[in-house]
Amino acid sequence: MDMLMIAIVCMGAAVGLALFAILSQAEEKAVVRSSLRQLEDYEVESVREKELLAPITERAVAPLMNGLSGLGRRFTPQGYMDSTRTKLTSAGKGDQEAFDRFLAIRVVTVVMAPIAAYLAWSYSPVGGLGQLMLTGLAAMVFIMGPDAILNRQVEERQYQIRTRLPDVMDLLVISVEAGLGFEQALDRTVAAVPGPLTDEFSRMLGEVRAGASRADAMRALDARTNVPEIRSFVLAILQADTFGVSIGRVLRAQADEMRIKRRQLAQERAQKAPVKMLIPMVFCIFPALFVIVLGPAALNIVDSFNNSV
Repeated sequence: MDMLMIAIVCMGAAVGLALFAILSQAEEKAVVRSSLRQLEDYEVESVREKELLAPITERAVAPLMNGLSGLGRRFTPQGYMDSTRTKLTSAGKGDQEAFDRFLAIRVVTVVMAPIAAYLAWSYSPVGGLGQLMLTGLAAMVFIMGPDAILNRQVEERQYQIRTRLPDVMDLLVISVEAGLGFEQALDRTVAAVPGPLTDEFSRMLGEVRAGASRADAMRALDARTNVPEIRSFVLAILQADTFGVSIGRVLRAQADEMRIKRRQLAQERAQKAPVKMLIPMVFCIFPALFVIVLGPAALNIVDSFNNSV
Protein backbone atom coordinates (compact mmCIF):
# COMPACT_ATOMS: atom_id res chain seq x y z
CA MET A 1 0.00 0.00 0.00
CA ASP A 2 2.91 2.36 0.78
CA MET A 3 4.56 1.58 -2.54
CA LEU A 4 1.25 2.31 -4.30
CA MET A 5 0.97 5.70 -2.62
CA ILE A 6 4.60 6.53 -3.49
CA ALA A 7 3.94 5.57 -7.12
CA ILE A 8 0.80 7.73 -7.25
CA VAL A 9 2.66 10.70 -5.74
CA CYS A 10 5.55 10.30 -8.19
CA MET A 11 3.15 10.05 -11.12
CA GLY A 12 1.30 13.17 -10.01
CA ALA A 13 4.58 15.05 -9.60
CA ALA A 14 5.70 14.01 -13.09
CA VAL A 15 2.41 15.12 -14.63
CA GLY A 16 2.60 18.43 -12.77
CA LEU A 17 6.16 19.09 -13.95
CA ALA A 18 5.19 18.26 -17.54
CA LEU A 19 2.20 20.61 -17.41
CA PHE A 20 4.34 23.34 -15.87
CA ALA A 21 6.91 23.01 -18.65
CA ILE A 22 4.26 23.05 -21.38
CA LEU A 23 2.41 26.02 -19.91
CA SER A 24 5.61 27.99 -19.36
CA GLN A 25 6.65 27.46 -22.97
CA ALA A 26 3.17 28.42 -24.13
CA GLU A 27 3.33 31.59 -22.02
CA GLU A 28 6.69 32.53 -23.54
CA LYS A 29 5.36 31.94 -27.05
CA ALA A 30 2.27 34.01 -26.27
CA VAL A 31 4.47 36.90 -25.14
CA VAL A 32 6.50 36.65 -28.35
CA ARG A 33 3.35 36.57 -30.49
CA SER A 34 1.85 39.54 -28.69
CA SER A 35 5.06 41.48 -29.32
CA LEU A 36 5.03 40.51 -32.97
CA ARG A 37 1.39 41.52 -33.36
CA GLN A 38 2.33 45.05 -32.31
CA LEU A 39 4.55 45.34 -35.37
CA GLU A 40 2.77 46.82 -38.35
CA ASP A 41 4.48 44.65 -40.98
CA TYR A 42 4.06 41.32 -39.18
CA GLU A 43 1.59 38.99 -40.88
CA VAL A 44 0.69 35.40 -40.04
CA GLU A 45 1.19 33.18 -43.04
CA SER A 46 0.23 29.62 -42.11
CA VAL A 47 -3.04 28.34 -40.69
CA ARG A 48 -1.21 26.71 -37.78
CA GLU A 49 0.33 30.02 -36.75
CA LYS A 50 -3.10 31.64 -36.88
CA GLU A 51 -4.46 28.93 -34.59
CA LEU A 52 -1.53 29.30 -32.22
CA LEU A 53 -2.27 33.01 -31.85
CA ALA A 54 -5.44 32.12 -29.94
CA PRO A 55 -5.20 31.76 -26.14
CA ILE A 56 -4.59 28.32 -24.70
CA THR A 57 -8.05 28.29 -23.14
CA GLU A 58 -9.65 28.49 -26.58
CA ARG A 59 -7.31 25.87 -28.05
CA ALA A 60 -7.38 23.30 -25.23
CA VAL A 61 -10.09 23.96 -22.67
CA ALA A 62 -12.91 24.97 -25.02
CA PRO A 63 -12.81 21.77 -27.17
CA LEU A 64 -12.73 19.66 -24.00
CA MET A 65 -15.74 21.51 -22.57
CA ASN A 66 -17.62 21.15 -25.86
CA GLY A 67 -16.95 17.42 -25.94
CA LEU A 68 -18.08 16.93 -22.35
CA SER A 69 -21.23 19.01 -22.88
CA GLY A 70 -22.04 17.04 -26.04
CA LEU A 71 -21.61 13.81 -24.09
CA GLY A 72 -23.89 15.16 -21.39
CA ARG A 73 -26.60 16.05 -23.94
CA ARG A 74 -26.45 12.56 -25.40
CA PHE A 75 -26.98 10.69 -22.12
CA THR A 76 -29.08 13.21 -20.15
CA PRO A 77 -32.90 13.04 -20.28
CA GLN A 78 -34.66 15.95 -21.94
CA GLY A 79 -36.75 16.71 -18.87
CA TYR A 80 -33.66 17.07 -16.69
CA MET A 81 -32.04 19.40 -19.21
CA ASP A 82 -35.18 21.57 -19.36
CA SER A 83 -35.38 21.82 -15.57
CA THR A 84 -31.65 22.59 -15.36
CA ARG A 85 -32.00 25.34 -17.95
CA THR A 86 -34.88 26.82 -15.95
CA LYS A 87 -32.86 26.73 -12.74
CA LEU A 88 -29.87 28.35 -14.43
CA THR A 89 -32.14 31.11 -15.71
CA SER A 90 -33.52 31.65 -12.21
CA ALA A 91 -29.94 31.78 -10.91
CA GLY A 92 -29.05 34.52 -13.40
CA LYS A 93 -27.05 32.24 -15.72
CA GLY A 94 -29.42 31.76 -18.60
CA ASP A 95 -26.85 31.87 -21.40
CA GLN A 96 -25.88 28.82 -23.43
CA GLU A 97 -22.30 28.86 -22.19
CA ALA A 98 -23.37 28.42 -18.56
CA PHE A 99 -25.65 25.52 -19.55
CA ASP A 100 -22.85 23.78 -21.47
CA ARG A 101 -20.46 24.33 -18.55
CA PHE A 102 -22.94 22.79 -16.11
CA LEU A 103 -23.43 19.72 -18.33
CA ALA A 104 -19.65 19.31 -18.61
CA ILE A 105 -19.24 19.53 -14.84
CA ARG A 106 -22.10 17.06 -14.43
CA VAL A 107 -20.35 14.54 -16.68
CA VAL A 108 -17.08 14.92 -14.75
CA THR A 109 -18.77 14.46 -11.36
CA VAL A 110 -20.70 11.39 -12.51
CA VAL A 111 -17.46 9.83 -13.79
CA MET A 112 -15.66 10.72 -10.56
CA ALA A 113 -18.42 9.28 -8.32
CA PRO A 114 -17.36 5.58 -8.56
CA ILE A 115 -13.69 6.60 -8.18
CA ALA A 116 -14.51 8.56 -5.02
CA ALA A 117 -16.59 5.64 -3.73
CA TYR A 118 -13.70 3.22 -4.34
CA LEU A 119 -11.19 5.49 -2.58
CA ALA A 120 -13.57 5.99 0.35
CA TRP A 121 -14.07 2.23 0.64
CA SER A 122 -10.35 1.45 0.36
CA TYR A 123 -9.01 4.13 2.71
CA SER A 124 -11.91 4.32 5.16
CA PRO A 125 -10.72 4.77 8.76
CA VAL A 126 -13.76 2.84 10.04
CA GLY A 127 -15.22 -0.50 9.11
CA GLY A 128 -18.57 -2.20 8.79
CA LEU A 129 -21.60 0.07 8.58
CA GLY A 130 -19.48 3.21 8.92
CA GLN A 131 -17.39 2.21 5.92
CA LEU A 132 -20.52 1.60 3.87
CA MET A 133 -22.03 4.95 4.88
CA LEU A 134 -18.79 6.80 4.08
CA THR A 135 -18.68 5.18 0.63
CA GLY A 136 -22.28 6.11 -0.10
CA LEU A 137 -21.69 9.66 1.13
CA ALA A 138 -18.67 10.08 -1.16
CA ALA A 139 -20.66 8.86 -4.16
CA MET A 140 -23.69 11.02 -3.34
CA VAL A 141 -21.53 14.15 -2.99
CA PHE A 142 -20.31 13.82 -6.57
CA ILE A 143 -23.67 12.73 -7.98
CA MET A 144 -25.91 15.27 -6.27
CA GLY A 145 -23.37 18.01 -5.57
CA PRO A 146 -23.83 20.12 -8.75
CA ASP A 147 -27.62 20.08 -8.44
CA ALA A 148 -27.45 21.00 -4.74
CA ILE A 149 -25.11 23.92 -5.46
CA LEU A 150 -27.36 25.13 -8.29
CA ASN A 151 -30.48 24.91 -6.10
CA ARG A 152 -28.68 26.89 -3.41
CA GLN A 153 -27.74 29.60 -5.90
CA VAL A 154 -31.35 29.82 -7.09
CA GLU A 155 -32.64 30.14 -3.52
CA GLU A 156 -30.11 32.85 -2.66
CA ARG A 157 -30.93 34.90 -5.74
CA GLN A 158 -34.68 34.58 -5.17
CA TYR A 159 -34.21 35.63 -1.54
CA GLN A 160 -32.25 38.70 -2.67
CA ILE A 161 -35.03 39.59 -5.10
CA ARG A 162 -37.75 39.16 -2.46
CA THR A 163 -35.95 41.29 0.11
CA ARG A 164 -35.01 44.04 -2.36
CA LEU A 165 -38.45 44.28 -4.02
CA PRO A 166 -40.18 46.53 -1.37
CA ASP A 167 -37.40 49.14 -1.60
CA VAL A 168 -37.55 49.10 -5.39
CA MET A 169 -41.33 49.44 -5.24
CA ASP A 170 -41.04 52.49 -2.96
CA LEU A 171 -38.66 54.14 -5.40
CA LEU A 172 -41.00 53.31 -8.29
CA VAL A 173 -43.92 54.87 -6.40
CA ILE A 174 -41.97 58.06 -5.73
CA SER A 175 -40.82 58.29 -9.35
CA VAL A 176 -44.27 57.67 -10.85
CA GLU A 177 -46.00 60.10 -8.48
CA ALA A 178 -43.34 62.69 -9.38
CA GLY A 179 -44.58 62.61 -12.99
CA LEU A 180 -42.42 59.97 -14.70
CA GLY A 181 -43.84 57.21 -16.83
CA PHE A 182 -43.57 53.56 -15.86
CA GLU A 183 -40.61 52.79 -18.15
CA GLN A 184 -38.82 55.99 -17.17
CA ALA A 185 -39.36 55.20 -13.48
CA LEU A 186 -37.98 51.70 -14.02
CA ASP A 187 -34.97 53.11 -15.84
CA ARG A 188 -34.26 55.50 -12.97
CA THR A 189 -34.65 52.68 -10.45
CA VAL A 190 -32.25 50.45 -12.37
CA ALA A 191 -29.63 53.19 -12.32
CA ALA A 192 -30.11 53.92 -8.60
CA VAL A 193 -30.42 50.43 -7.07
CA PRO A 194 -27.96 47.73 -8.17
CA GLY A 195 -28.77 44.07 -7.68
CA PRO A 196 -30.32 41.02 -9.33
CA LEU A 197 -33.82 42.50 -9.30
CA THR A 198 -32.80 45.64 -11.15
CA ASP A 199 -30.78 43.49 -13.55
CA GLU A 200 -33.99 41.69 -14.46
CA PHE A 201 -35.82 45.01 -14.81
CA SER A 202 -33.04 46.24 -17.08
CA ARG A 203 -33.41 43.17 -19.26
CA MET A 204 -37.17 43.71 -19.39
CA LEU A 205 -36.66 47.31 -20.50
CA GLY A 206 -34.25 46.10 -23.16
CA GLU A 207 -36.85 43.68 -24.49
CA VAL A 208 -39.46 46.47 -24.61
CA ARG A 209 -37.08 48.77 -26.46
CA ALA A 210 -36.26 45.94 -28.86
CA GLY A 211 -39.92 45.75 -29.91
CA ALA A 212 -41.62 43.40 -27.46
CA SER A 213 -44.84 44.45 -25.77
CA ARG A 214 -44.84 45.37 -22.10
CA ALA A 215 -47.07 42.39 -21.27
CA ASP A 216 -44.76 39.87 -22.97
CA ALA A 217 -41.67 41.40 -21.38
CA MET A 218 -43.21 41.30 -17.91
CA ARG A 219 -44.38 37.71 -18.37
CA ALA A 220 -40.84 36.80 -19.39
CA LEU A 221 -39.61 38.57 -16.23
CA ASP A 222 -41.94 36.42 -14.15
CA ALA A 223 -40.77 33.24 -15.88
CA ARG A 224 -37.08 34.09 -15.35
CA THR A 225 -37.30 34.97 -11.66
CA ASN A 226 -39.98 32.45 -10.54
CA VAL A 227 -40.73 34.51 -7.41
CA PRO A 228 -44.33 34.77 -6.09
CA GLU A 229 -43.97 38.47 -5.25
CA ILE A 230 -42.79 39.25 -8.79
CA ARG A 231 -45.73 37.29 -10.18
CA SER A 232 -48.14 39.34 -8.06
CA PHE A 233 -46.48 42.55 -9.21
CA VAL A 234 -46.65 41.53 -12.89
CA LEU A 235 -50.33 40.56 -12.64
CA ALA A 236 -51.17 43.85 -10.92
CA ILE A 237 -49.43 45.93 -13.63
CA LEU A 238 -51.05 43.93 -16.44
CA GLN A 239 -54.50 44.36 -14.89
CA ALA A 240 -53.87 48.09 -14.47
CA ASP A 241 -52.96 48.34 -18.17
CA THR A 242 -56.03 46.33 -19.17
CA PHE A 243 -58.62 48.22 -17.10
CA GLY A 244 -57.02 51.66 -17.20
CA VAL A 245 -56.30 51.93 -13.47
CA SER A 246 -53.73 54.46 -12.26
CA ILE A 247 -50.24 52.94 -12.20
CA GLY A 248 -49.22 55.04 -9.18
CA ARG A 249 -52.12 53.77 -7.07
CA VAL A 250 -51.41 50.15 -8.03
CA LEU A 251 -47.70 50.55 -7.27
CA ARG A 252 -48.42 52.04 -3.83
CA ALA A 253 -50.73 49.13 -2.96
CA GLN A 254 -48.11 46.67 -4.19
CA ALA A 255 -45.38 48.40 -2.17
CA ASP A 256 -47.43 48.09 1.04
CA GLU A 257 -48.14 44.43 0.30
CA MET A 258 -44.49 43.64 -0.47
CA ARG A 259 -43.37 45.29 2.74
CA ILE A 260 -45.77 43.13 4.74
CA LYS A 261 -44.55 40.00 2.94
CA ARG A 262 -40.93 40.87 3.67
CA ARG A 263 -41.75 41.24 7.35
CA GLN A 264 -43.52 37.88 7.29
CA LEU A 265 -40.54 36.30 5.55
CA ALA A 266 -38.20 37.62 8.25
CA GLN A 267 -40.50 36.29 10.98
CA GLU A 268 -40.64 32.91 9.26
CA ARG A 269 -36.87 32.66 9.09
CA ALA A 270 -36.60 33.69 12.75
CA GLN A 271 -39.04 30.96 13.78
CA LYS A 272 -37.09 28.35 11.81
CA ALA A 273 -33.83 29.21 13.56
CA PRO A 274 -34.50 27.25 16.83
CA VAL A 275 -35.43 24.14 14.83
CA LYS A 276 -32.23 24.38 12.78
CA MET A 277 -30.18 24.90 15.93
CA LEU A 278 -31.61 21.74 17.48
CA ILE A 279 -29.53 19.31 15.38
CA PRO A 280 -26.05 20.72 16.23
CA MET A 281 -27.13 21.12 19.86
CA VAL A 282 -28.20 17.48 20.16
CA PHE A 283 -25.24 15.95 18.34
CA CYS A 284 -22.44 18.38 19.22
CA ILE A 285 -23.19 20.40 22.37
CA PHE A 286 -25.25 18.01 24.52
CA PRO A 287 -22.76 15.08 24.40
CA ALA A 288 -19.90 17.32 25.55
CA LEU A 289 -22.14 18.83 28.23
CA PHE A 290 -23.17 15.39 29.48
CA VAL A 291 -19.54 14.30 29.66
CA ILE A 292 -18.58 17.36 31.70
CA VAL A 293 -21.59 17.24 34.04
CA LEU A 294 -22.13 13.50 34.44
CA GLY A 295 -18.58 12.27 33.89
CA PRO A 296 -17.24 12.89 37.43
CA ALA A 297 -20.40 11.43 38.97
CA ALA A 298 -20.07 8.30 36.82
CA LEU A 299 -16.40 7.92 37.82
CA ASN A 300 -17.31 8.27 41.51
CA ILE A 301 -20.04 5.65 41.17
CA VAL A 302 -17.63 3.22 39.50
CA ASP A 303 -15.00 3.80 42.21
CA SER A 304 -17.56 3.25 44.98
CA PHE A 305 -18.68 -0.04 43.40
CA ASN A 306 -15.07 -1.21 43.07
CA ASN A 307 -14.29 -0.34 46.70
CA SER A 308 -17.39 -2.11 47.95
CA VAL A 309 -16.49 -5.25 46.03
